[in-house]
Amino acid sequence: MRKWVRRLVATVAVTALGALALPTTGFAANSKTPIIVGSKSFTESKVVSEIYALALEKAGYKVTRKQNISNSVVFKAVQTGQIDVYPEYTGTIVDAYLKQSTTNKNAKQIAAAAKKGVAKYKLTTLTPAPGNDSQGIAVTTKVAKKYGLYTISDLQKKANKIRFVSQGEFDQRADALPGMVKKYGKFDFKSSKDYDDSLKYKILSEGKGDAAPVSTTDGQLANGNKYTLLKDDKHLWPAYNLVPLVRNSTLKSHPKMAKALNQVDKKLTTKTLTELNKKVDVDGQNYQTVAKNWFNKNIN
Repeated sequence: MRKWVRRLVATVAVTALGALALPTTGFAANSKTPIIVGSKSFTESKVVSEIYALALEKAGYKVTRKQNISNSVVFKAVQTGQIDVYPEYTGTIVDAYLKQSTTNKNAKQIAAAAKKGVAKYKLTTLTPAPGNDSQGIAVTTKVAKKYGLYTISDLQKKANKIRFVSQGEFDQRADALPGMVKKYGKFDFKSSKDYDDSLKYKILSEGKGDAAPVSTTDGQLANGNKYTLLKDDKHLWPAYNLVPLVRNSTLKSHPKMAKALNQVDKKLTTKTLTELNKKVDVDGQNYQTVAKNWFNKNIN
């Protein structure tokens, strides 16, 4: 699951950077120096990274793309200048990189903590997108309608009617099912079986399960007739708003950079990210084509 993979970057190793084989930009960047735009290795990061690249090219800058960077080293890569900017998440920055608590913090507070915290690395975050790629629970829409499930509180009350499609680590991790139990009460599921995360939507679509942990911008969730994302009505999970993470030196030497990326980010809602992910992960389109089509339609 994207969110939990992102959390693993807390154990970044400097030595792992050698495997990237990326050129360094140094510290003498100027407006003619290409901006190196990076991404992590999952669909959403690659699509948004390509949109960033297109926006910067439209602003008149040369761009070098370095996508599919390992989640475990991408934060170190932007610190050392091997990339200049990439799409990150406010909650990931605060929780995984800064190792600060996000408990009881709203989206605005988390974004502020992220911006303040990365300053010591000579980095900055630009304006966060409204899109939030967080943890969530989805149920099949058929089951949601049958039992009136629209919130996680609803799920807790009707858990004895629900077959839960889990992953082993979700049952054990403090901020997953144990966190749900602490916040909402015991979930006495009719059954709970562990499956590989990549199979969850297949299991649900085949009617072998009713509910599963998901990321809130999964492309499959674009089909509301098939799946319903339950509202986290007691606010268990923090905000993971998409945000450009940028080197200060690059921002200074490329003065139109911030405006170009902020123009993009303000239009990347949760619904938009979900639709972009769907085009790649469900419809099988190339992520670069998806990014270009969206950019041409939405950015003037």
